[in-house]
Amino acid sequence: MSVPPARPRTMRAIVFSGPGRISVREIPSPEPGPGEALIDVRLAGICGTDLQLARGYMGFAGVPGHEFVGTVREVASTADRLLTGARVTGEINLGCQDCPLCADGIARHCPRRRVLGILGKEGAFAERLTLPVSNLHVVPDTISDRHAVFIEPVAAAFEILDQVGVHAGQRILVIGDGRLGLIVAQVLASRGAAVTVAGRHESKLAVGRALGLAGVLMDDSPVKERFDIVVEATGSTGGLDQALARVRPRGTVVLKSTCTGATTLDASRIVIDEVTIVGSRCGRFEPAIHALRGGDVVVEPLITGEMPLDAGADAFDRAAQGETIKILLRVAA
Repeated sequence: MSVPPARPRTMRAIVFSGPGRISVREIPSPEPGPGEALIDVRLAGICGTDLQLARGYMGFAGVPGHEFVGTVREVASTADRLLTGARVTGEINLGCQDCPLCADGIARHCPRRRVLGILGKEGAFAERLTLPVSNLHVVPDTISDRHAVFIEPVAAAFEILDQVGVHAGQRILVIGDGRLGLIVAQVLASRGAAVTVAGRHESKLAVGRALGLAGVLMDDSPVKERFDIVVEATGSTGGLDQALARVRPRGTVVLKSTCTGATTLDASRIVIDEVTIVGSRCGRFEPAIHALRGGDVVVEPLITGEMPLDAGADAFDRAAQGETIKILLRVAA
């Protein structure tokens, strides 16, 4: 059996130490515990949740990042040694494996869960990370690093299909023209639904149109027109109110955003129109991998730029700009 390379004692990482306080530091390298793998991160992606964490969401402090592709450097168990050297990505929720929800296969809702780069678990904006081997998925050779970074958000988009019946002929509005909105719109359109993306950035809507999606500026979108399903993916506190204004009676609103502020709304509208509201978060990786491998979801046009890990705060500044869709962080070649 080959001997794994010596484990470095320290590593570079992006660290949040408070709202707006972002730095690149040398910190201790993690060690894999029982059943875990040590992974050398190759490429990671900044998403909307990361931007919210940087602004103070959940009081997060530490290493953020949960969208990644990397190479397994080391595994704690000899039973998993065949994974060494494999290119992988990983599911981000780490359940306790001892509660009824974990037993039902939905560890993402475990009350004692940790979440990579979000809750109680250092994340992917670092040279290395650890995850349980059971969370890992080997990335097919036909999916590049740049596209593999999107497996987690594409899985989150597919979660909607596990929660809501979507079929040909339905009229769906996706509010939000960012990275997640454009992915969600592609996933829903793949089921034959008539999907429109509403946003505030003509350049982003143009990307969506090039992918075959209808797109309207929010100021121009017909408020009187109602949709069977409205997906809120704005990342703003006003997104739910916008969604309720555009869903038909007995329609469905799907909430995909996480944001720092509180949401206020007139709940009577939900009762009078008998609207169903569905919260939607993480999803299964298998359909996402299949869709990226088959080209059913196209992500290359969503990449605005690639920056080195050492860029740190500059990368987050660029990711937060209105015209930016997706910034990738290059960690290793």
